[in-house]
Amino acid sequence: MRQEDFFEQVWALVQEIPCGSVTTYGELAKMLGHPGHSRLVGRAMRYAPEGLPCHRVVNSAGRCAPHWPQQPQLLRAEEVPFLKSGRVDLTRCLWQGL
Repeated sequence: MRQEDFFEQVWALVQEIPCGSVTTYGELAKMLGHPGHSRLVGRAMRYAPEGLPCHRVVNSAGRCAPHWPQQPQLLRAEEVPFLKSGRVDLTRCLWQGL
């Protein structure tokens, strides 16, 4: 599969994440039938088109992107629950696909 095609599939799936929910890079890779390609999902997020709810994708520990200080603010605005540690509470808001 071409990288561009993979990116398009990632973006289409990210568009489906409901407000107030998050998923992980690894979960997206699994949903697309490519477990183990979470870094490639991360690269797709880096090049995502404007308006895509990329803020709803976190790492497997529920941590937000370290160089994107607005991400936690955007998630809190959607009432995504956070733990005291500052990580997203994945047990309460993890979206695992349609």
